[in-house]
Amino acid sequence: MVSDDWTFHGGRLDRARMVYADAPRPWIDLSTGINPHGWDAGLAGPIDWRALPDPQALGRLEAAAAACFGAAPDRVRALPGTEIGLRLLPALGLPAPFRHVEPGYRTHGDALAGSIAMSADALDQEAACGGTILLANPNNPDGGILPPATLVDLARRMAGKGGWLVVDEAFADACPEAGILPMLDADLPVIVLRSFGKYFGLAGLRLGFMIAPPAMLERLDRRLGSWPVSAAAIAIGTAAYRDAAWIADTRRRLRADADALDALLARHGLEGRGACPLFRLIETDDAPALFERLARQGILTRPFDYQPRWLRLGLPADAAAFDRLDRALAHG
Repeated sequence: MVSDDWTFHGGRLDRARMVYADAPRPWIDLSTGINPHGWDAGLAGPIDWRALPDPQALGRLEAAAAACFGAAPDRVRALPGTEIGLRLLPALGLPAPFRHVEPGYRTHGDALAGSIAMSADALDQEAACGGTILLANPNNPDGGILPPATLVDLARRMAGKGGWLVVDEAFADACPEAGILPMLDADLPVIVLRSFGKYFGLAGLRLGFMIAPPAMLERLDRRLGSWPVSAAAIAIGTAAYRDAAWIADTRRRLRADADALDALLARHGLEGRGACPLFRLIETDDAPALFERLARQGILTRPFDYQPRWLRLGLPADAAAFDRLDRALAHG
């Protein structure tokens, strides 16, 4: 049985190095859905670490992000990561009953106390109950995408019951067709979360955003206080969101890499599932043994305790990483 070390979240290379001490180095971390071709943070220029973050600079960051999201700047708030945004949801006074879509991101089940798991197929039925529904689009870990128009219609029906829809769009920068924000009416009861680190490959910066109606943002502001994110996050995030050429080129590159990963998996009798180019989900009876075999070759993937036949793989960073994965799968 695969250890909880690997099934809770991805990115536990520290633990992998201890457990698989004889594995080849360097490790290839495919356990997360983080872009391996990260934006060059040095392009943001020097950062003043001595002064408190500038509120005007924060406003420029939120405006730059809003332009990429297709949202009004005054509806966007920077967060120290979308994980914090999920954990702050209970402070926003969202109505019960709480439901979250499964399979999904693990934190969704913890974010709202007493939340009940539901399938995406039950969304129409559950919308009639009002309350709050939390889901991801694109979904994690299966990479499925619900049409934004479907979610807008869902939100409108929930609004008629006093309900709220929370959409975690952590992977939507890689799939702009999944973004709901350009379609939202100003007063629709919808909260959207966006991640910076996944698409820009800078997860350690801890930067994300919440986009919501004014009443919700007022409650959020009281929780976040005066300096919600660091000066580094402001400077790097602003420059990155303004780099339109890099954003467009990276979307093309990620799709090409995802196609290459699909082809590699297919050569070994595995089918990569999902529409999000940052990761692929495979389903096989051999998943636990496959995780172990890859780990012993210095390749960390993402297993799931609730579905032991699943294994998620992020994108290899370069030709050498693709080749190591290919060889590891071939010598099973």
